[in-house]
Amino acid sequence: MKKIWFFIAFTAILFSCSDNNRSSNNPYIPNYSINAYLDTNLPTYNKLLYPSNPVYVANYGAKGIIVMKTGEGTYTAFDAACPNQALTSCTAMTIDGIYAVCSCDKTQYNLYTGLGGKEYPMKQYRVESSGTVIHVYN
Repeated sequence: MKKIWFFIAFTAILFSCSDNNRSSNNPYIPNYSINAYLDTNLPTYNKLLYPSNPVYVANYGAKGIIVMKTGEGTYTAFDAACPNQALTSCTAMTIDGIYAVCSCDKTQYNLYTGLGGKEYPMKQYRVESSGTVIHVYN
């Protein structure tokens, strides 16, 4: 009987740990396909070798993407579109330290978590690193 309860609990935990829904239900930001490879050997992405140094990458997602190293081998990537504003009403968010700032309402969003105190967090993308290459995708 204990084995059955353990199996049920394990199965419930396993299915509840999905990350497919990472802030992707935002009505303001469409779901664009992202597949970016960033080489930290290039001067443009060299700041990604060090934690807390975000980089803006244009021509991906709705308004570009913001990528930041958060620790050894870990990165975050978010769309640079303001998550609580219509896509056409604001320019891409600007970087201010470890924050992204919306040009419309001046809300700051933490680049570690994507949270900013408004209804929707920043739209997050998946990130993998292999050697000097950082792969951002969805």
